[in-house]
Order: sequence, then C-alpha cells, then structure tokens
Amino acid sequence: MASSTADVLSSTTNNLESQPHEKSSLEQFRKLFIGGLTYSTTDEKLKEYCSTYGEIAECVIMRDREGRSRGFGFVSFKDRSMVDSFMQHRPHTLDGRKIESKRAMPRDEASKPEGQLTVKKMFVGGIKEDITEDDLRSHFQKFGNIIECNIMKDKDG
Repeated sequence: MASSTADVLSSTTNNLESQPHEKSSLEQFRKLFIGGLTYSTTDEKLKEYCSTYGEIAECVIMRDREGRSRGFGFVSFKDRSMVDSFMQHRPHTLDGRKIESKRAMPRDEASKPEGQLTVKKMFVGGIKEDITEDDLRSHFQKFGNIIECNIMKDKDG
C-alpha cells in the first residue's frame, strides 16, 4: 500500500513539474506545519534545528496580535527531498518538547472534504474559557470518531 501511495504521489508531482503554470503549487511539497512548539521557541531556533535536515527557504512561527507565539509555525525547505528526510526522522524534540510535523496543506485544499481524509489531529483556536472538552466532543462527534480531546490553556491560565 505504501509503495502505491508513493507511486501516485511521484506521478502527481512529476505531472505538476511538467506544467509550468503549476510550479508554484510545488511549494506545498516543500512546506511543513510544525506544531507543539514551546512559547519560548524562536524563529531562529526552529530554523537552526530544521536546517540539520536541509537548506531552509523560509521559517516562521505564528504569533498573536501581541507578538506572542501561538505554538506552531511553518518551515519551507529548498527541496522536497529535505522534507522527506525531516519526516523520516520523526519524532523530533525541540526545546525539551516533542514537536509535531506534517506536510502543510493550502487552505483552499484543506477546506475540501477530501483534503482532510487522513487528518487524525486538528487544532481549534479561539475557544472561550467556559467551553469544556465535553462541549467540544459533543460538537465535533457528528464529523467522525473522536479518540482524544484536549483543551490547551495559555501559560497565563
């Protein structure tokens, strides 16, 4: 099964490479979502860590309006083979915390029903303080089986 998936991915990406107007979409094969970062991890520290797996084209930790880390970011490598190397060496630990890495997906594709078929973990932001894990579970159970539900609290509360 894994080899047929790899063959399909290889075939798909080769077809994209042969179409000049599609080359910009190849960035999705070079870009990773990195979650579970400590709030003190800097862009530089993330870039330094990831650069051991290849040359970094872009590295950014997402921040709130006050400039505080939101605990996740994106890393784009110069070549998708570097992404493969990074993914093959999972799990990764940075600043004493196990981080999650997965291939980034463009928002337009992520919003399609078929775009999330393999997702096993999802982030829901902007949750009000009075919402419980049971509330979330109750709301999202109509979309599929929920194995685990955790509400992460800010370091302030």
